[in-house]
Amino acid sequence: MDYVKLGKITAPVGIRGEVRVYPYTDEMTRFSQIPSVLIGTQSYDLLSARYQKNVVILKLAGVEDRNAAENLKGKELFLPAEDMWEIPEDTFFIRDLIGMTVRTREGAVVGELINVIQHPHQDLYEIADAEGRSFLLPAVSEFVLDVDLSARTITVRLIEGMMDE
Repeated sequence: MDYVKLGKITAPVGIRGEVRVYPYTDEMTRFSQIPSVLIGTQSYDLLSARYQKNVVILKLAGVEDRNAAENLKGKELFLPAEDMWEIPEDTFFIRDLIGMTVRTREGAVVGELINVIQHPHQDLYEIADAEGRSFLLPAVSEFVLDVDLSARTITVRLIEGMMDE
């Protein structure tokens, strides 16, 4: 079974077993739509979710006190891929983009997408060339012309100096 990382538990909250989660999704409110998560090999039902700034506070079934919450610190939360929510067209899961071949519109191979760095204004695609050097490409329509998940290719438009160190 394929799983998707949803976030990482960073700390316990209070004395009733709530945990603070750093979300790996750009829409934190999605945690309110999830019935349960997998942490390690154990499934936990989500009893409640609330939001503070850039973190999610979760109450998990079976985590009744601060000590139990403390034991989960540093662990990641997963969701079965088939339980993932629908995403808008022209939106992609980072996990689906990593490893894709990046080409120019003329067909020349630029490299491979190795990371997506998320920023409030725009994402940045980190692309490694054949020699292992990497550069950042803003993930905007001016530079990213097409993403073809089935062909595992991203077509881009580069400007002079973009690949220079």
